[in-house]
Amino acid sequence: MPDDLKKMYKTVIDDHFPPQITIDFGDQKLIYRKRTWKIADETSGELIEKGLRYGENPGQEAALYELVNGNLILGECQFIESGQGLVSAIADEQLIQSGKHPGKINLTDIDNALNIIKYLSLQPAVVIVKHNNPCGVAYGSNIADAYQKANMADRIAAFGGCAVFNRPIDKDTAQLISDNYLEVVVAPEFEDGTISILNKGPNLRIIKISKIDRLAEYTEKRFVDFKSLIDGGIILQQSPINRIKSQDDFELASVEHKGKLYKIARKPTEEEYADMLFGWQVEQGITSNSVIYVKDGVTVGIGTGEQDRVGVAEIAIYKAYTKYADALCFTKFGIPYKQLESDINKGKKDATLKEEIDKATTLEHGGLIGATMVSDAFFPFRDGVDVAIKEGIRAIVHPGGSLRDFESIEACNEAKPQVTMVFTGQRAFKH
Repeated sequence: MPDDLKKMYKTVIDDHFPPQITIDFGDQKLIYRKRTWKIADETSGELIEKGLRYGENPGQEAALYELVNGNLILGECQFIESGQGLVSAIADEQLIQSGKHPGKINLTDIDNALNIIKYLSLQPAVVIVKHNNPCGVAYGSNIADAYQKANMADRIAAFGGCAVFNRPIDKDTAQLISDNYLEVVVAPEFEDGTISILNKGPNLRIIKISKIDRLAEYTEKRFVDFKSLIDGGIILQQSPINRIKSQDDFELASVEHKGKLYKIARKPTEEEYADMLFGWQVEQGITSNSVIYVKDGVTVGIGTGEQDRVGVAEIAIYKAYTKYADALCFTKFGIPYKQLESDINKGKKDATLKEEIDKATTLEHGGLIGATMVSDAFFPFRDGVDVAIKEGIRAIVHPGGSLRDFESIEACNEAKPQVTMVFTGQRAFKH
């Protein structure tokens, strides 16, 4: 069985999807071309031309299509324009190193990373995605600094992830990447001497998408989202537009309840506004129901896809503590926190080393002191806000609109020190 599994993961299956698809929307015609690449076979070394490796799992046929002709205008919304391709337009020459043949998961990870990083164009930024959710996102003074921060935000989950950079990769950054294990690296350009550093990882997919430097243009563009149903039906929707472009688009939390006006007592500082904006932009690419924490332009804890809001707030706190302890352990002792625990259990390390890490992590509340809490939907009860306030957060961003918003505002005003809160007036669900 194990050998069969290994063979299954290495197999690039044939697909039965047509080379071209034409979709008619009334009198509008969209023409799509199946994307294929010429890549050396992993076993024989022979150059073969095929499309996607497979779908979400081996055995699932899949195909990638690029819009090559036509556009789609419904009402006042122009959804799709040919010639605007990013992931679907990746050509052979952009696959600088193909590693293993690209699969659906690799490309959807790239796409979602681009969906986040399109809002982060003003500073060097890196988004690391795993299973279509970010595990580390960071701004930096330069691209190497941004990558180091994004990686250390969740060094565990970043293993085998997809990292997208909004600036050219230089030698310093390439060296940092080569010290880790990634499946995919995407950047607008790779400076001289970087490929020879990166290609030491034979399975690494190195992809150049030059339009990354124009990604900000995509913040106002919509696309049609197709959801196929189990009965063969489909749901079509237009992709969302994020209305929060600057701190001026936030609204200080204020609501009237039973004739009484509840207002947030403390306005955000400029630094808090910056993290609010950063966090809300990152939130656009996270599976709902989600809560995240950010601090100084770096994600601290990311909670995704939970059914209840207080639960996901607690999970994100747990992850912040876990990742903080691991990063601290790795920085101080050069080994993961789990390995330190194992070595102590085997008598190879002194237990006081773990006690030192645990004490520092508890003291710093997993890096949450002074962080900003971001929620993709409103808080139905104040319990979600309360659990974060206990950890020392200083600011909260959420859409607003709950019948109990006044309770969350009270929780912030009662906190010592006071916590500030803003509404976005827009939720950011992503199913």
